[in-house]
Amino acid sequence: MVIPGTDLPKEGIHASLAHEMGLWVSHHHAEPLGAEMFLRAYPGKQASYLTNPDLFEKLWRDAIEKQKDEKILWVLAFRGQGDAPFWTQDPQFDTNEKRGEMISKVIQRQYDMIHSQVENPICTIALYGEIAELYKEGHIYLPDDVIKMWADNGYGKMVSRRQGIENARVPSLPEPNEQGKNGIYYHVTFHDLQASSHLTMLAVHPETVESELKKIANANAMDYLLVNAGNIRPHLYYLDMLRIFWQEGEVRYREVLSCFVKRMFGSKHEEISDLYVRYFQNMIQYDQYEDTKAGEEFYHHPARMIIGHWLQSFGNETSESLTWATGDIPFPDQVDYFYNKSRSMLSNWQEWLEKYKEVETHLHEEDQVRLKDHLFFHANLHYTGSLGLKSLCESYKHFEQNHYPEAFVKATHSLWHYQESLQTLRDAEHDKWRHFYRADWLTNVENTLYNVDTLRRFIRMHGDNPDFFLWYKEYIMPETEKYIYLENTHREPLSDDKLTELLQEKFKLSYEG
Repeated sequence: MVIPGTDLPKEGIHASLAHEMGLWVSHHHAEPLGAEMFLRAYPGKQASYLTNPDLFEKLWRDAIEKQKDEKILWVLAFRGQGDAPFWTQDPQFDTNEKRGEMISKVIQRQYDMIHSQVENPICTIALYGEIAELYKEGHIYLPDDVIKMWADNGYGKMVSRRQGIENARVPSLPEPNEQGKNGIYYHVTFHDLQASSHLTMLAVHPETVESELKKIANANAMDYLLVNAGNIRPHLYYLDMLRIFWQEGEVRYREVLSCFVKRMFGSKHEEISDLYVRYFQNMIQYDQYEDTKAGEEFYHHPARMIIGHWLQSFGNETSESLTWATGDIPFPDQVDYFYNKSRSMLSNWQEWLEKYKEVETHLHEEDQVRLKDHLFFHANLHYTGSLGLKSLCESYKHFEQNHYPEAFVKATHSLWHYQESLQTLRDAEHDKWRHFYRADWLTNVENTLYNVDTLRRFIRMHGDNPDFFLWYKEYIMPETEKYIYLENTHREPLSDDKLTELLQEKFKLSYEG
């Protein structure tokens, strides 16, 4: 079974290709019944079922007609456009009672439409985000034979997901007396513009995942398993855990890890297993809960938010986009938070990398490549990301003290570290994996580089402008030369990188890593 992409153009081949391959096809909860997005089909119309029920139902009817003869797991849902709660575009639904009543009405209508066209259809609904909370509160009513999919929060924990700064953590498992069929929607990868794991393995410790899967089995939520893998290659270990859980009804992470390592590598199994365990112990703890471990997006989305707030000259005003992590505190204190978090595990990563190099030297070449692709890749994105975010925060601290050359140097250090992150992606794109990370638009390491490069150019304007020779003259040029040089031979502006190399020696700001 596969959900063949989300929000794809009508002429896309993904769904038809999946059918040709003999796969069962399901839908994303943002696209109920696999129908086209309302605003794409009807630009300019109000995306309100209350106002335009006929238009919504035409989209659903078209989707049913198109797929009724295929192997489909029909997803019933009603969210707003762009995978957001529908009441963000229809504010008259201002109470949970009104919201639940509308969702229940739409679900029943979709259910009836499918049953009028398809014999014995399999229908599911994702109890995800605000839907889970409304259902738990008793505001949503569902047909008895619809499979309810209970979702984790994107961090492996069976609680409702964080929405901005709201984090109710409502338990997301059926009650002991829950009627009907129940399954789960589990994230091996996630994207939330905050701290999720998309390119790297789920950051939560596998012992926590094992514990959550045991709760799922005990709650009898085993009628259906939908895994959001996002991708396959980077997430093999956790996908193995879920495969064995689905087949056997229970799982022990160390046994899975042992079998996984023996299947993947020809030797040094105990040492490689130890590297995996140590890897999960090195994740940044950004909040109080066991699942609040930072994936690689933690080094990128907050970094770009810090730069945006800084360059737009909001001063000490709190950055609302960072309060999910820091709380409502002044911006300099928010930067301090990310500085302290980014440096908290650096010594652990340095020890890990030394151990990795020791193990690597005893492996055959094929195993060296595989270990680099499937473990070093993840570790180095965390290590270089931590260094990049730390240097960025240091740059801000220097800038606030009007130490502009030092701020410039630390901004360049940040850029260099993020360049190492990008190189980690490129190094993993060898042989048949060429261009594999070309569409990194979610974590978007290249976007971070663009932001940091913009920042250091901005900082250089503070004191080295307009000729971009002043810092060289003030801090680097020999004293004897300052008074006798001829401008036609000494005025060539240095590149940002070259200027950084010279200034970091002057200010004793060594480059880590």
